[in-house]
Amino acid sequence: MCTLEKRGNNFLLTLIGDDEHRLNPNLIGEIRSALSQVRAQAKRGSVLIGQGKFFSNGFDLAWAESAGSGSSGFLHRLQHMGDGLKAIMVDLLSLPMPTIAAVSGHAAAAGFMLALSHDYVLMRKDRGVLYMSELDIGLTLPDYFIALLREKIQSPMVRRDVVLHAAKVKAEEAIKMGIIDSAHDSAAETLEAALRMGEKLALTARKWDGGVYAEIRKSSFPELCRVLELQSKTIVTPRL
Repeated sequence: MCTLEKRGNNFLLTLIGDDEHRLNPNLIGEIRSALSQVRAQAKRGSVLIGQGKFFSNGFDLAWAESAGSGSSGFLHRLQHMGDGLKAIMVDLLSLPMPTIAAVSGHAAAAGFMLALSHDYVLMRKDRGVLYMSELDIGLTLPDYFIALLREKIQSPMVRRDVVLHAAKVKAEEAIKMGIIDSAHDSAAETLEAALRMGEKLALTARKWDGGVYAEIRKSSFPELCRVLELQSKTIVTPRL
C-alpha cells in the first residue's frame, strides 16, 4: 500500500494502489513502518517527501461501516483509525528532518490533515483539491484536527471557509489562502518540484542536528502537541 525509496538525500514515501489511499489500519500501519525505517536511516541532510496518485481521500469509512449497522461498531472503528492518524502525526512532528507533502490529487478530510502534518505542502494545479468534507457527510471534527488547522492556517476567515463552508480548494487558491507553498502544472512537475526542494533543504540540513530540528518543530505547534500528548525535550548540541 506504500513504498519507500531513496533518491539522493530524499526519502520518497509513495502511497500506491487505486483505492484513493484511504486511511485504514493496514495503510496506517504501513506508513508508520516506513516512517520508522526513515527515522532509523536518518542522517544530517535527510529529507522526507510524501506523495501518491490521490494523496489521500481520508479515512476508510467503508471499512468503518462494514462493522455493522450499529453505531457503536462504526464509532469504534472510526476511533481506531483516528488513533492511527494521531500516531502518524506524532511520527511526522518528531521526525528528525524536514518533510514535504507533494499533493498530486485530492487531499480530503484526514488526508488533508496528513498533508498539513508535513513542513511544506506542494500541490498540482490541474487536478485535485483540499477539502474538509465532514460538514457535507455529517461528522464532527476531532480535537486534533482543529488543533492542526489552527496551528497551520492562521487566518480565521480561511479556517471558516475550509471548515464551515466545506470549500473545495484548488492549488492556486490554496496559495492565496496561505495553506500551501507552491502550485505546479501536473503530478510529475509537483513531484519534481518536491525533489528539488528536498535537495535544496538537504544542503542546509547537513549543518543541522535532526533532533534539534524536530524539537524546534514541536515547540512551534504547542496546541497541537498538547492535544497529541507529544512532549518536548531540550537538546544542546555544541558547535565544534
